[in-house]
Amino acid sequence: LKLEMPTVSLDREVTVLATVPGVVQSLKRCAVTWQKLISGVLKEQQKKVPQGNGPLAEINLWCENNATLRALTEQMKLPEVQKVLEILQEAEPEFTGDLQIVLSDLKKHHMEAQDNAKFLSTIERHLKNLSTGTGVDVISSVIPSLLNALRLVWIMSRHYNKDARMVPFLERISWEISERVRRVVDLQTLFKQDTAAAKKKITEAKNTLEQWKKCYFTTCIQVEESGSKRYWKFDVKRLFEKTDYMVSICQDLYDIFQVAEELHNIFIPELITVSENPKGVDELQREVNIVISPMEDLSFDPFIMENARDWAFVMEEFREDVLVKIVEQIFVQNLKDPPLYKNHPPVAGAISWSRSLSHRIRHTITLFQEEEGLLASKRGQEVQQIYLQVTKKMEEYEAQKYHQWRERAEHVLQLLLKDTLLTLSSATDEPVTTRKGIRFALNFSPEIQEIITESKYMEHLGLPVPEMARYVALQEDKYLRYTNKLKVMLNRYHKLMEMMNEAETKLLDNYVKELWRILKAGQKRLTWKSVGIGEFIVQCTQTIGRLELLVHQIHHISEDINSKLRSIESTNLFKFPHSKNGDKCPGAKEFFDYVKCEQAKDVEQLVRKYSAIPQLLIEVERRVAYTNSGRSPKLASYYAYWENRIYQVLTQLIVKNLQAFNAAVLANVPLLQIEAVLSVPEITLQPNASEIEKMTMQSIQDCVEVTKHFIRWMHGTCIECPPQHRVDEVVTFSFYSDVSQSPLVIEQAVLITQNVQKLLVSLRKCFNQWNKYDLLWKSDKDAVLDRLAAEKPPCVVFDEHLQFYMKVAQEVTQWPLIKDEQFIRLQMAPLASAVQENAKSWLMSLGKLLNKLAREELIRLQDEIHVGIFSL
Repeated sequence: LKLEMPTVSLDREVTVLATVPGVVQSLKRCAVTWQKLISGVLKEQQKKVPQGNGPLAEINLWCENNATLRALTEQMKLPEVQKVLEILQEAEPEFTGDLQIVLSDLKKHHMEAQDNAKFLSTIERHLKNLSTGTGVDVISSVIPSLLNALRLVWIMSRHYNKDARMVPFLERISWEISERVRRVVDLQTLFKQDTAAAKKKITEAKNTLEQWKKCYFTTCIQVEESGSKRYWKFDVKRLFEKTDYMVSICQDLYDIFQVAEELHNIFIPELITVSENPKGVDELQREVNIVISPMEDLSFDPFIMENARDWAFVMEEFREDVLVKIVEQIFVQNLKDPPLYKNHPPVAGAISWSRSLSHRIRHTITLFQEEEGLLASKRGQEVQQIYLQVTKKMEEYEAQKYHQWRERAEHVLQLLLKDTLLTLSSATDEPVTTRKGIRFALNFSPEIQEIITESKYMEHLGLPVPEMARYVALQEDKYLRYTNKLKVMLNRYHKLMEMMNEAETKLLDNYVKELWRILKAGQKRLTWKSVGIGEFIVQCTQTIGRLELLVHQIHHISEDINSKLRSIESTNLFKFPHSKNGDKCPGAKEFFDYVKCEQAKDVEQLVRKYSAIPQLLIEVERRVAYTNSGRSPKLASYYAYWENRIYQVLTQLIVKNLQAFNAAVLANVPLLQIEAVLSVPEITLQPNASEIEKMTMQSIQDCVEVTKHFIRWMHGTCIECPPQHRVDEVVTFSFYSDVSQSPLVIEQAVLITQNVQKLLVSLRKCFNQWNKYDLLWKSDKDAVLDRLAAEKPPCVVFDEHLQFYMKVAQEVTQWPLIKDEQFIRLQMAPLASAVQENAKSWLMSLGKLLNKLAREELIRLQDEIHVGIFSL
C-alpha cells in the first residue's frame, strides 16, 4: 500500500513549479495512481467480512481495517505528498476534485475503523476469556462484565450505537457462548464420566446459558435508566432462540443422569444394607446402563435445533423404558431379597421399598397422563397395562409380607419374653472356683428388638400392629435401659474376673461364690416379664462393686510386694572395684575380697525388703479374713503363691548375677591383675592358676549363699521358720537348698568356671616366647665357667658370650610388659626383670672369669719377660 512518489524535483516554490508543464503532467500521473489505489483499498475494505462466527473475528476485522487505512492516511500527510497536492491545486484546481472526494472517503472510513477498534478493544479481554476460558464457570463470571462493557460502548461509540451494528455483534457473542457449552457438554465423553461430575457440568452449562439471557435483560434496564435516548430494543428471538433451546436440552440431560443416579442409589452401600444377591444387583445396574447407553451413540447433535424432533422421540423412549420397565425389573428380581434403606427392619423395609417403587412408577404415569395424547397411542396403552400389572403385584407382595410378620410376631413374642435375663456361655452350669471361665451372657433376643422396630415402622406405614407387639414397643425404653445396664454390669463382672489371677481367685473364693449365686438368679429365675429386674441389676452391681474394691486393694498390696521383689531381683551382687590409678587394676585377692564385702552390704538391704513382705500379706489377711495372725487357713494357698514367687525371684537374682559375672569374665575389660614370675626352673602365675580358680569358685558360692539369708515360711503361713536345734548343729530352713539345686544356677556356675579355666590356659601360652631364654636359669653356671677356665679360649669367644647376654638383657626390655585378656591383666614386668637379672649375672660371672684369666696370662707373660732379661 505504498504510494508512488513523483520522479521530478520539487525543490522550488509551489507557484514556480505550478507553471512548469512537465512537472505538472508528472504530478497528475502520480495523483491518478494515488486515487486508484485508495479507491481500490476502500472498495476492498467494504467487501471484507469477519473470518469466523465469534465476536473476536469482528474485532480483528476492525483492527485490520484501521491498520490499513491508517497506513494510507499517514502517507497522505507526508510533506512531499502535501506539496504535490498544493502544486496541482495551484496549476489545475478542477483536476483535484475527484481526488479530494476519495481522500474525504478515506478520512471518514479511517475514523470509523479507528473508533470501532478503540471501543471494541475495551471488551477484547472479556471476549478472550469467553473464548478460551478453562470452564463454563469462567464463562459465567465473564458475562456480567462483558455486557456492562458493551453498555458503555453503546452509550459512547459513534458507530456501535445502532441496532445494525450491535445486534449482529450480540448474535456473535450468543454463538460463542453456545459453542462453548456444546464443547463442555460433549455427549461422547459426558456419559462416561462419574454421575455427580456430569450433573455438575450440565448444571454449570445450563446456568451459564440462563445467565446470558438474564444479564442481557438487566443491561437493557440499565441502559434505559442511564438516561440514554437509545434503548436496547433488539430482536430477542435472534439472540436467545438457540440458547433457550440448549437450556431445555441441558435440563433433559440432567433428568437422565438424575434418574440413573436414583436407580443406582437403590443399591449403593451408603443407603442400603448388604444384599444377599449381589449378582442380581449387578444385573440391574447393567440394565440401567443399557437404557442410558444409546445416549452415547446418537447419530445427531441434540443441541442443533433442526434435530429437536429426533431428540424428543429419544427422551420419550427413555422415560418409558427407565421409569416403567426398569422399575418392574427391579421389583421382580428383588422380591426375595429386597434392598433395605439404612436402619429399616426386614419386613417394614421390604414394604417401604415396594411402596417407593410403586410411587416412582405412579408418578411417571401421572406425568404421562398430563401429556395430552401420550398414552393414547399403542405404545402408551402397553405402558399403562404394564403399570397396572406391576402395581397389583406390589400390593399383593406388601399384603403377604405384612400378614406373615403379624402371625409370627404374635406367636414368637410370648415365647421370647419368657427367656431368662442371662445365660451361661461356658460348657457347665456349675461354677468351679479354680477356673475363671464362667461367663454370663445377656439373653435378650435380637428378635424382640426387631419386632419393636418393625412395629414402629408398620405404624408409620399405616398398618395395624398386634396388641402384644404394641405393648412391647411402648416398653422399648425400659428394655433398652435394662439391657444397657445388664451389659455394663456383665462387662464389669467379666473384667473383674479377668483382673484376678488363680491365686486371687482361690483367695476370694467365698466372695466369688456369693457373686455367682446372685448372678444365677438372672440365669435361672428372672425373665423379661419379671418385675424385679431393676432390683436384680442393683444387687449385682453393688456386689460387683464391693468385690472390685477388695480386688483393687489386694492389687495395691500385691504391687507393693512385686515392687520389693523387682528390687531384690535387680540387685547387683557383683560390684567391682574401680581402678585407683587409672590403668592399675587390683590384685586377684583384693578383687574378690571387695566383691564379697559389697555382697555383704547388699544382703542387709535385701533381707530388710524380704522381711517386709509378711506384713503386707497380713494386711491382705485383715481385709479378706478379718484376722492378722499371718497363719489364716483362708490364705494358705495365697501364702504359698507368694512363697513360690519369692523362690522364682531369688533364682532369677542368682542366675542374672552369675550371667552378668560371666559376661564380665568374657569382656575385654581388665578387672584384676596377676603377675608372671620366674620360679626356677619354671615360669608361673602369681597367684597360680589353682588359686585363681578357687577364688572364682568361692565368689560363685558366695553369690549363691546369699539365699541363705532368706528364711522360708512355715507351712500354711507367712511366718519365718524358727531355727531347728539338732544334736550337733542348728538348722535354718532357707531358700538356699532349692536355689542352689536349680539347673539354671548350676549351668551358669559351671560355665563361669570353664571360661576362667580356658582363660588361664590361654595366659600360660604367653610364656612360650620367654622359654627361649630358659638356658639362663636352667644351665649350670659354675660348670660352664669351670669348663671355660680350663679351656682358656681366646678373647673372641668371651666376646661372643658377652654380646649374647648383653643382647638378652637389652631384648627383654622391648617385650610388652602388660597382657590384657578378657577380665585379667597379666603383668609381665616381674618376669622380664628376673630374666634381665639372670642375663646380667652371666655377664658379671663371665667378666670376672675373663679378668681372672687375663690377669693370669699377664703374670705369665711378665714372668717370661723377666726370665728373658735375666738370661741376657
